[in-house]
Amino acid sequence: MTSGQLKPGAEARAGAVRTEAGAVTPVPGARITGGLLKEWQERNLRATIPHTIEQLRAAGNVENLSRLLSDDPAPYRGRYPFLDTDLYKTLEGLAYEIGAGRAGEDVREFFDEVVGLLERVQADDGYLNSFFQDPAAARKPWEDLAWGHEMYNLGHLVQAAVAANRRMGDDRLLKVAARFADLVVERYGEGREEAVCGHPEVEMALVELYRETGEAAYLTQAGLFVDRRGRGTLKHSIFPPDYFQDHAPIREMPSVTGHAVRMAYLAAGAADVALETGDAGLLAALERLWDDMAATKLYLTGGLGSRHSDEAVGDRYELPSERSYSETCAAIAVMQWGWRMFLATGAARYLDVFERVLFNAYAVGLSADGRAFFYDNPLQRRPDHEQRSGAEAGGEPLRRAWFGCPCCPPNIVRWMAQLGDYLAAERGDALHLALYAEGRVETDAFAVSVETSYPWDGEVRVTVERAPDRPYALRLRVPAWARGATLDGEPVAAVDGWATAERVWSPGDSVVLRLPMPVRAHGSHPYLDATRGAAAVARGPLVYCVEQQDAAAPVDDLVLSSTAIVNAHSMASPDLPGAVVLRLEAEVAPPSSAELYPELTAEPPAAPAGTAPVTLVPYFLWGNRRPEAMRVWVRAR
Repeated sequence: MTSGQLKPGAEARAGAVRTEAGAVTPVPGARITGGLLKEWQERNLRATIPHTIEQLRAAGNVENLSRLLSDDPAPYRGRYPFLDTDLYKTLEGLAYEIGAGRAGEDVREFFDEVVGLLERVQADDGYLNSFFQDPAAARKPWEDLAWGHEMYNLGHLVQAAVAANRRMGDDRLLKVAARFADLVVERYGEGREEAVCGHPEVEMALVELYRETGEAAYLTQAGLFVDRRGRGTLKHSIFPPDYFQDHAPIREMPSVTGHAVRMAYLAAGAADVALETGDAGLLAALERLWDDMAATKLYLTGGLGSRHSDEAVGDRYELPSERSYSETCAAIAVMQWGWRMFLATGAARYLDVFERVLFNAYAVGLSADGRAFFYDNPLQRRPDHEQRSGAEAGGEPLRRAWFGCPCCPPNIVRWMAQLGDYLAAERGDALHLALYAEGRVETDAFAVSVETSYPWDGEVRVTVERAPDRPYALRLRVPAWARGATLDGEPVAAVDGWATAERVWSPGDSVVLRLPMPVRAHGSHPYLDATRGAAAVARGPLVYCVEQQDAAAPVDDLVLSSTAIVNAHSMASPDLPGAVVLRLEAEVAPPSSAELYPELTAEPPAAPAGTAPVTLVPYFLWGNRRPEAMRVWVRAR
């Protein structure tokens, strides 16, 4: 079936993750009709997708494919062998927009152009990689699995292909991806060469390909890749085995480690394998790794990765603010892992982290206009900061339009387009509302509309539109921060993070969940040296920060008390439309000595020099005005 054979707006009833094997089953295609997430999706379609397509053409990603049709191809454009994946991630996002009837003709033309090129340049044996298919390539296919990224490329191709098949009814890309996957199974399957890719990602994709096609060999292959890792199958260079998660089997790994994106992709793929095979031991290992990560290695924003040198997770409690790497791709990978853990267990704690990442570590990666990006996401910018975002020298001091390694922008595109697939799940006669956004959620048995201004406001009204003539449960997640929540005016007795209303429903029935959103002051664990003696501010799921333009004194001289924080005034922002900002009075305490290491004395500290009004903005909105100093963690007393 081609894309032209599906009526505009006709979405298939299948989401990004399609499984019935877990504790809960994902409900695909929830309609987001208003609020912040709707604004994000509209911006994605209006600005980020056209910008991304323009940049992919300008950077040579499309030309890298088309040149292979020439008898004398032009040189490969770009530094890395995985630049095809930027096309694949974009195609995945476009599949959601085209399938929903939201995309214009220019978007469809780009989709068809790239799919047509992929069909034409794929090798006879199914191999597909524009870097290695170049006759002039310095390396041959499969020659360097540690850095070649060939199966990483396959993973993103498969995910785009599955999205196109499910949401557009277009199987052209699925046929291409299956041929490549079959080649991998033939080469690296049971009884064949025991190898893995240096960059995990294909594991998730192969499980999804199994779910889409029913071909068990793909699931088996994913399991082989998960269990081969940590057994020294890679030829390591530049970085040690733990960078590749190849130092220990994932079932024995004491903590998440190495390259942050690789780690979270591997864990998400392993969670998929555990879901479909019922491997309780593997799931238990993933639960242990997740809990350790959440307790010792995640930033307050949900960012993962504290080291720039190898884009790595870092040690426990190694969470420096100004050197936070927290790559945007890692944020997406953590959400992918968390969603699968929720499906496997039904536990709300995975969604609490998912939500924290979504509204902070992920959202900050894109500018307010949708055309500029952060690659890494610090929690502090010093007044004399000169380092640019990303690996390249020069350029603008904050977000950039594109990167030499542009993995994050297309990843933002695809994730933004598919947000509706992560709002709800069901189990038997129960609908679980996992995330809150204005819209409509529908299952075969039950349909509800949701009215809310979340995350700016904590009221969520759920109205039943269709229901069975038997008792049915509506379960609403109560985040761990939401103390004093009520359901229809009554205090919520949340069980494992869920408030439940169960009855025989009639159309028009509604319930109202109220999640109090007082301003919160956060400290940090005593082992977390980087933020000792500092406080951070949050409201609902949002982390806040102070930018220099919003403070009447230097941000480094500001001192916040917990009393000042919790008494902060919430108000609409005058220059960040739609946002809720926080106003408070901070103490001003310049250093008492100019010495870098003054001698400590028994004398009491000097009194503050005075106070200054301060406005704090949501962290995800920082860097959209003047490039000045910023802090999430502020000195505290």
